[in-house]
Amino acid sequence: MAGPRRPAAPVRPPPVTDPLEIVGPRYGDASLADVLPAALAVLDVPGAADPLGLRAALPGVRRIAVLLVDGLGWHQIPTAAPYAPTLAGLAATAGRQLTSGFPSTTPTSLVTLGTGAAPGAHGVLGFTVRVPGTDRVLNHIEWAADPAPLRWQPVRTQLERARAAGVAVTVVSRPEFGGSGLTLAANRGGDYRGASGVDALAERMLAALAAGAGPTLVSGYHPDLDRHGHLTGVDSAPWRIAAAEVDRLLARLVDGLPPDAALLVTADHGQLDIPAGHRFDLDTDPRLRAGLEVVAGEPRVRYLHVTPGAVDDVVAAWSAVLGDAARVRTRDEVVAAGWFGPVAEEHLLRIGDVVVICNATYAVTASRSEPPAVSRLVAYHGADTAAEMTIPLLVVRG
Repeated sequence: MAGPRRPAAPVRPPPVTDPLEIVGPRYGDASLADVLPAALAVLDVPGAADPLGLRAALPGVRRIAVLLVDGLGWHQIPTAAPYAPTLAGLAATAGRQLTSGFPSTTPTSLVTLGTGAAPGAHGVLGFTVRVPGTDRVLNHIEWAADPAPLRWQPVRTQLERARAAGVAVTVVSRPEFGGSGLTLAANRGGDYRGASGVDALAERMLAALAAGAGPTLVSGYHPDLDRHGHLTGVDSAPWRIAAAEVDRLLARLVDGLPPDAALLVTADHGQLDIPAGHRFDLDTDPRLRAGLEVVAGEPRVRYLHVTPGAVDDVVAAWSAVLGDAARVRTRDEVVAAGWFGPVAEEHLLRIGDVVVICNATYAVTASRSEPPAVSRLVAYHGADTAAEMTIPLLVVRG
């Protein structure tokens, strides 16, 4: 087991939270959007904000590696601990809690990390969203070149800012993700290096970290924990194996850090197993289909685009059917509540006329209008429970 050499984050006792408690995003204070700006502040990039206080915690650091582990919510760390002792040790000695943005889903979070901006500003507002003016639903994971990534997501990335300031910037992720719309939206500005598996990821992150003589930023991404949670559930046998792989990755990165380097480990969201009896199928209940033109989002957060004049009827019908299983709100209500941060005018219509946020361990599937595999998943995320929204920031220096 590798242990932290020098815990560098201010170690704060984590607040006691119920995993099903509702947690709001803490943009500009302690959120995923604040990680890269704080890293850039450590590297002396002009104008970089540092709400996380990393500059004071990392004096002399000139190289930073940022690793995002997909699906590693704060509330999943105790479950992973028996299979991931390095992770557990880092969480105990060098860990603090952040929040993801909303919705707590991978595309939104990857762009939130990469831009340092809240979702309302960057516009990647869900796993799937309606392309305004059309009936097309854009899946951000399968996004290629339409819509054009630089128009759909116009915010300058933190990697572009770093490169413009003379920082050497590298992105290390799966080879198949290179050049995708989501990669361009989140990570443009970095030199892309493909890596399949934890050993290649660790090797290429460390090589990029050590390659230059000047300030250096390396961003890495590991997807497998999330994938196995979706397919077989949190704490399933495959999930445990994936947690052990994460631990091996962390141990290699910690052991290989140069003396003037730091490692920041975070996540995009956590996960919740959803029981079969807690699933509503909008495609088999006529009350839920009435008045709908387009359905987007994902099972924990649904965006409902409705026929003209049908908003009140849809809110009433969904509220009656779902009851305490969800909150049913209009677009104006969720925007005013600040869940997305301030929403740019050109992004408003990507949000449904009606937004449905599932409570506790409930979900709304769409067995006919979405790929059948989506309805068969075991674990989901996207909503605003602590289990989904609360993510770690682990900070270790070489």
